[in-house]
Amino acid sequence: MRLMDVLLLRFDAPLMSFGAVVVDQRHPLWRFPGSAMLAGLIGNALGWDHRDTERLQTLQDRLRFAARWDAAPELLTDYQTVDLGQDFLMETGWTTRGRREDRKGGTAATGTHIRYRDHWANGVATVALALDGTGDPSLGNVEQALRYPARPLFIGRKPCLPAAPILVGRRQATGVKDALAREPLASIGPRRRPQRVEALWPLDEGAGVQTEERYDQRDWANNIHRGSRRYAVGLLEVAT
Repeated sequence: MRLMDVLLLRFDAPLMSFGAVVVDQRHPLWRFPGSAMLAGLIGNALGWDHRDTERLQTLQDRLRFAARWDAAPELLTDYQTVDLGQDFLMETGWTTRGRREDRKGGTAATGTHIRYRDHWANGVATVALALDGTGDPSLGNVEQALRYPARPLFIGRKPCLPAAPILVGRRQATGVKDALAREPLASIGPRRRPQRVEALWPLDEGAGVQTEERYDQRDWANNIHRGSRRYAVGLLEVAT
């Protein structure tokens, strides 16, 4: 049986965001990470930015992953308001790259803006990740970047900082679902362990309880979410 190299990632943070399709002021979540979010995370670790659209698109298209919850998360909705008409917001902002972003004279709407942003709170998720095909980056490049990221990493949104290093290590398995099932559950302390381990994996690695179509693809060149992928969702028997 042919084996493949797989990276194991662990998302452990007070808050995490696996952003789903935004509707007006609502910013909901997927139950598990999505392709665009993982491509953005890896691209950030590699030192890429949003102008590297071809590289990000190719990386997203090559991603193969499975995910599970080791500690059951709780849904938290953050009610946010901001008055964009304030002078200090109209003139200058700062990016995560440490560069100024001057806004004075822009056409952004002013007034109080309202957002409802959902987050997963107090959960621990494990992700098995591989790359289909060959090209840049290699899985070794991704492993090195996650071990020594070019910039600080966040899990979905900038305030969602990991509580521990994301990279667990490299494994060999018949697929990402197999790698995820072989990896023991994370130590979660007093947090709540789910009675049954929910997971998501590629459809070609086995049927689940259900099939889920997720609009988790990003058109990086046009900076919009567009395109869907189908996944298997079900329960996972995890090694102890």
